[in-house]
Amino acid sequence: MLEVKEEELNKILPSDGPSIDEVKRYLEKYNDEYIVIKCGGSVLVDQNLFNIFIKDITTLNKLGFIPIVVHGGGKRISNKLNKLGIKSEFIKGLRVTGKETIEVVEQVLIEFNHEIVEALKNESCNSEMINSKNNNIISVIKENDELGFVGIPTEINKTIIDKIVNNKKIPVIAPLGLDENNQTYNINADTAAGSIAKKIEARRLIIVSDVEGVLDNNQKLITEINSNSIKELIENETITGGMIPKINNCLDVASNGVKGVVIIDGRKNHSILFELLSDKGSGTLIRQ
Repeated sequence: MLEVKEEELNKILPSDGPSIDEVKRYLEKYNDEYIVIKCGGSVLVDQNLFNIFIKDITTLNKLGFIPIVVHGGGKRISNKLNKLGIKSEFIKGLRVTGKETIEVVEQVLIEFNHEIVEALKNESCNSEMINSKNNNIISVIKENDELGFVGIPTEINKTIIDKIVNNKKIPVIAPLGLDENNQTYNINADTAAGSIAKKIEARRLIIVSDVEGVLDNNQKLITEINSNSIKELIENETITGGMIPKINNCLDVASNGVKGVVIIDGRKNHSILFELLSDKGSGTLIRQ
């Protein structure tokens, strides 16, 4: 059980976040368990949302949580490729990554990785970079020849994560991996976060996105879905396009030991705190 004195909660919690009574009640439900938080690059590209994300991770850390941060970077990568005159091409939501592109992808993601660590440091929150050049934890194989240097995780090095956490630091992970020849591969950030959550047996996986969650045909938020309802929602085309692999990945994680997987709207202030520490939660919960 996580315990924080009430006077400390007053100092730690944002005024527009969950109430102290709610937070106290929910802290009792958590022990020293890993929580993986994956934040999409489309959210973090907005400076205000980036700042709120950093403050929320810092708040969780002060409350005694062990957040494992995995970040995307798709929009930054696309912007950089456009500036360099390199065309972006996607197949089923995955970026075709040739030799020229993987060098840009790696550079952008490592820069972003460093930026997040520095932002946390400025909030007096110790963290450590994890990417293909520093503390690599993801071993991969090539997804297929058509996609080029896009990898599927085959192994996650939990020892490195445990060591960083034991040193009271937050692991900040870029979705990059290495194959047996030390070739860098781009990894879908949802897939990377899911593989990490399963390996470390995280209590929760939170996908911070630029959508409200899963919406029904009337554009109303569906607060909870499971394997049966997911199949139905795909068949009746309520869930379509890029949301299908995202949901299937979440279901795979929920079916492999992670108690709760949720997609939340990162455009809403403190959505991470409301999801973990309030009665109303936020977004769509995916269960087995």
